[in-house]
Amino acid sequence: MSGVRAVRISIESACEKQVQEVGLDGTETYLQPLSMSQNLARLAQRIDFSQGSGSEEEEAAGAEGDAQDWAGAGSSADQDDEEGLVKFQPSLWPWDSVRNNLRSALTEMCVLYDVLSIVRDKKFMTLDPVSQDALPPKQNPQTLQLISKKKSLAGAAQILLKGAERLTKSVTENQENKLQRDFNSELLRLRQHWKLRKVGDKILGDLSYRSAGSLFPHHGTFEVIKNTDIDLDKKIPEDYCPLDVQIPSDLEGSAYIKVSIQKQAPDIGDLGTINLFKRPLSKSKPGSPHWQTKLEAAQNVLLCKEIFAQLSREAVQIKSQIPHIVVKNQIISQPFPTSAPFGHKRMRLSGPQAFDKNEINSLQSSDGLLEKIIKQAKHIFLRSRTAATIDSLASRIEDPQIQAHWSNINDVYESSVKVLITSQGYEQICKSIQLQLNIGVEQIRVVHRDGRVITLSHQEQELQDFLLSQMSQHQVHAVQQLAKVMGWQVLSFGNHVGLGSMESTGNASAVMVASPSGDYAISVRNGPESGSKIMVQFPRNQCKDLPKSDVLQDSKWNHLRGPFREVQWNKMEGRNFVYKMEPLMSALSPCLL
Repeated sequence: MSGVRAVRISIESACEKQVQEVGLDGTETYLQPLSMSQNLARLAQRIDFSQGSGSEEEEAAGAEGDAQDWAGAGSSADQDDEEGLVKFQPSLWPWDSVRNNLRSALTEMCVLYDVLSIVRDKKFMTLDPVSQDALPPKQNPQTLQLISKKKSLAGAAQILLKGAERLTKSVTENQENKLQRDFNSELLRLRQHWKLRKVGDKILGDLSYRSAGSLFPHHGTFEVIKNTDIDLDKKIPEDYCPLDVQIPSDLEGSAYIKVSIQKQAPDIGDLGTINLFKRPLSKSKPGSPHWQTKLEAAQNVLLCKEIFAQLSREAVQIKSQIPHIVVKNQIISQPFPTSAPFGHKRMRLSGPQAFDKNEINSLQSSDGLLEKIIKQAKHIFLRSRTAATIDSLASRIEDPQIQAHWSNINDVYESSVKVLITSQGYEQICKSIQLQLNIGVEQIRVVHRDGRVITLSHQEQELQDFLLSQMSQHQVHAVQQLAKVMGWQVLSFGNHVGLGSMESTGNASAVMVASPSGDYAISVRNGPESGSKIMVQFPRNQCKDLPKSDVLQDSKWNHLRGPFREVQWNKMEGRNFVYKMEPLMSALSPCLL
């Protein structure tokens, strides 16, 4: 092996830095190497000052042994030469000088401690102050003290100012962060009610009804912006909202569709005016954001625009005898009913010449939106007019009483109300008048208790006259029911009496009842305008003013009833008509005791 040429090999550590952590993805995090000062401090902490001079020899021997280990196994001749060398060698420990300097510093500190102890005890040494020259006036101690205090106060003031600036900056940042959080929360609430999308750096929303199948060309887009019109230095108002919306100018304000139903005939007046889709000017609900009210109003305007466009299109397309007129934001429509009793001839045929299903469906007329709104408006106003008429009669006429029970289940073109005419205190006896009013679009169908059906027009006066006639008939029916309860006999009854004065509204009704003994009779005639007329027929033997007849000589004819006498009805005591009739019948009935 002595003949092989030596080769130098450089050896370095595999990792210069220690590994602190190995991530889940295999990434290694290393510790930064210590600086010179940090390394010096780390090595200084390893010094053991408790070891004496003998430790130096041991360390030297240890170092020598390490050197021998690193040198490896040598030849036996070299080891013999090293044993012959002088064993005295300088220390190989690099921190030997540092330990010596620290030891000398410790010695000096001990000496200084001894000197201070001597001076403090004043037993062995006394220190006298050295005399100094007087300071000039400008360097007076009080002046210097004042200057030093001033500098100290200035420094303290500067520290306080810096702290105040930091606090102000922190409060401002917190408010801005809070406003930012409030904006995000409001944006989340807005997204829960309206469709939003982000286009570039803008947030846009949709007010249209395209998701429901609308084909209206208006885009209906609004923009969401951040409300920055607020001073952070002042108190934030309670109704402040960090979010605001910008809607198109043509959707601002309010809109509604006004339907006015009129008749040009001189005997028929205006049927009234109905406002559809009109939003009342109500205050915003507590807890609801202002942008919700703003967007709902804008969407209502867009809805009215779309409906009016559809109505205008139908008004132009509908073919009628008198064409519809569309002027700006107004539609003038004069619909007339068309009738075809037999229809087209091909609709009644069968075979190849007949209409197919598609042709028949095309011929069948279907109401458009314009016709539906007109019908609905007519029905709404006719229902309100009917209710007003019934309420007017109920408040104006106390006897008999009229009651209306409206049904909660109605159709958009038909409503139902049940009308009861009763007398106070005799509701269980007098149940003869019960009417069912079915209110349609242009007429009212009245169904009586016995099944009779009467059709009334939309005229208010016609309904009022009919109800007055029914109330007049109720009084006569009440006398008939009371007579049955008290044992009187009904001699005659008629809802329409052809005798006597004619009524301008309806017909008068009459009833005639006789007492249980047959001696007395009561005749009641009641008209819608003439009112009640009650007459009593007494026996002939009680009529002293009757002239003597030569024909009726037999005494049996004296048991016949004589002429009628009218009762002063306004002087009778009682709160209503039936209440007055009951004591009259009681007075004319025979005593059973």
